[in-house]
Amino acid sequence: MVLRMESPAPPIKVDDWLRGEPLANFQPGKVYLVESWATWCGPCVAAMPHLVEVKEKYKDRGFEVVGVAASEQAPTADEARTKLDAWLTERFPNLNYRIAFDSTGEMNRLWMEASSSLGIPATFVVDRDGHIAFIGHPSELDDILPNVLNGSWRSSDDAKAADIGRIASNQRTARELSVTKPIYAKLQPAMQAEDWTAALLAIEEGLALMPDYIGFRETHVDLLLHKLRDMQTGLPALRQLVEDAIDKKFEAVSWMVMALNQLFDPAMDNSHLPRAERIAMGDKLSEQILTLNPPQGDGPLKFRWYVPVAQYYYESGNKDRAIELIEVALKSLGGPETMPDHIKQYYLTPLLQALANYTGENACYARLCVVPQNKAPENQSAIA
Repeated sequence: MVLRMESPAPPIKVDDWLRGEPLANFQPGKVYLVESWATWCGPCVAAMPHLVEVKEKYKDRGFEVVGVAASEQAPTADEARTKLDAWLTERFPNLNYRIAFDSTGEMNRLWMEASSSLGIPATFVVDRDGHIAFIGHPSELDDILPNVLNGSWRSSDDAKAADIGRIASNQRTARELSVTKPIYAKLQPAMQAEDWTAALLAIEEGLALMPDYIGFRETHVDLLLHKLRDMQTGLPALRQLVEDAIDKKFEAVSWMVMALNQLFDPAMDNSHLPRAERIAMGDKLSEQILTLNPPQGDGPLKFRWYVPVAQYYYESGNKDRAIELIEVALKSLGGPETMPDHIKQYYLTPLLQALANYTGENACYARLCVVPQNKAPENQSAIA
């Protein structure tokens, strides 16, 4: 079965309904949003308050939301169900839409696999005639849902283009996974065993197949420079990574951040790298990152991307700029209130550690405090 726009919606086959009345079938004349999600999925949890708002906004227009938790992680189905029920009670006690639980794999088979959806959250919109109107990410709902509700979406060129684009993207991702999964199956045990030579062989095999895959490129540089300390091979690889990252600046800032992390990750010892060249490359990358995601803007992921940028400024002698960027990053981390606590703390700890190191004073956020751990950067006065 292939599931795409215009396909008849598959049935809802679940173990239990944990919130709301059971849904036996899609009623003609109503629009349904079926959301595949899990409690461990940060973007899924972040989307839930928006789904609450959307349900409330369109409740008088025959609109229903159904959340399907079909990927919960626990030793048994009963434990997964109990854990999910407790989580919902704690995090969303006043949820206004249905939540179903499935441990059989039927929902994943009928909806996710049939539509070639490779990750969650995955949103399916079922139109008033019981046919699929949209498959995609919940972040796209604000643009699409009003047109589905007024009956204009499925006949539009935008709808057809979105469905074609989704299928093509999923096919590309599937091809990519067919290459990367076997490589990572070799790489991960070698990394765990700290067998850097075997890890390098695995990555070189991957690069021969996918020379522009950023995950392979980043790991390749890291192995050469930081694990094997092979400057003769590693520095040219790093230079090429920096050059390619800047050339691809309008495709993904993440390329530049990954390259900059090889130079200015605060948790990494970079003392063996040539300082002048390191500073020069850091200057180019940081300038581009801040141009595309400036501190005064509302660009994404500052809490991730600004850590190596701030470290570059600190080590190049501009401590005030480094502190400013970390403070902006901390503020951005406080923005998405729905971010799960464990994910927020994952990003919060290095930000606070950087702030403490730069100011020389304890840095605190809510109940978490860290103390300074490092000395002043080498040759700071010479670079200032």
